[in-house]
Amino acid sequence: MGPVNRPLDLEWLEDFLALSESGNFSRAAQARNIAQPAFSRHIRSLEEWAGVELIDRSQHPASVTPAGEVMLASARDVVLRLSQARTRASEVHEQAARSLRFAATHVLSLAFFPGWLQRMEQQTSSQLGPIHMVSDSFRACEELMLHRRVQFLLCYGHPAVPTRLAAPDFEFASVGSDRLLPVSAPDPSGAALHPIRDVDGPPTAMLAYSEESWLGQMMQVRMRHVADPMRFKPVVTSHHTGLLKNLALSGRGLAWLPEILVSAELADGRLVAADPIEEAAGDRDGNAAWRMPLEIYVFRATSGQTPMAEALWAQIQAR
Repeated sequence: MGPVNRPLDLEWLEDFLALSESGNFSRAAQARNIAQPAFSRHIRSLEEWAGVELIDRSQHPASVTPAGEVMLASARDVVLRLSQARTRASEVHEQAARSLRFAATHVLSLAFFPGWLQRMEQQTSSQLGPIHMVSDSFRACEELMLHRRVQFLLCYGHPAVPTRLAAPDFEFASVGSDRLLPVSAPDPSGAALHPIRDVDGPPTAMLAYSEESWLGQMMQVRMRHVADPMRFKPVVTSHHTGLLKNLALSGRGLAWLPEILVSAELADGRLVAADPIEEAAGDRDGNAAWRMPLEIYVFRATSGQTPMAEALWAQIQAR
């Protein structure tokens, strides 16, 4: 008898364990709820796979050979581990079906998502989750959505700035609004240390968004005048909004920052508006040329969602 190059069937191991306990082919087959001829074939197939006899059939009751004893110890371990793995896999699958996977841009993951999540839970009078959150740049979050590694993407958006998350594979809903405001640290008098000046004055030191920044790309489309070198001189460029905020607080320059991120600093005077007051029709604050409205979007794939994710999307759309 020699080893056979064939797959190993888990049932053969389970039958082998049953036979080793009973020592009787008929009783073992009955315990395994299988016909005895088929049971005997399973044992023979296992022996062919192992390349040695595992059962001494000359004795009554049948006993395990020395080679069979070696196989027996491993068989018990394999069957136990696979049983545990099956149970764990089922638990993980059930948990995954109940979980929600979000990606969010840095600013919104910190300044918007916690409050929005609380409001969503208050509407249902129950907690959503378990929730897995990834906070990263827009492009990184977009990649996660494109590869279906998350179910929802929370980000800033503007109708004039397209993304790769397009119909019919993806859809979105607006869940809030914000604005990009030009802000600066104050000077001793409380005015902006780095104000937006007239074109005749020296250019204002600007903390600029880099080309890969999603907010920077929206500004390029909607606020082209911000790139005027006669008015603004970039002194630091970064895609990280939090870094630009900290630099603005330290007085390094003017930055366009989301209002949701700087509302506390504007309220206590650590940052002030850097744009001149210009009355504009239809603008509630004036300064329409220097302040950019933003929508807060939630994107999702239109197919392959779990019941929990579908329920949350229905709730989002109902608002």
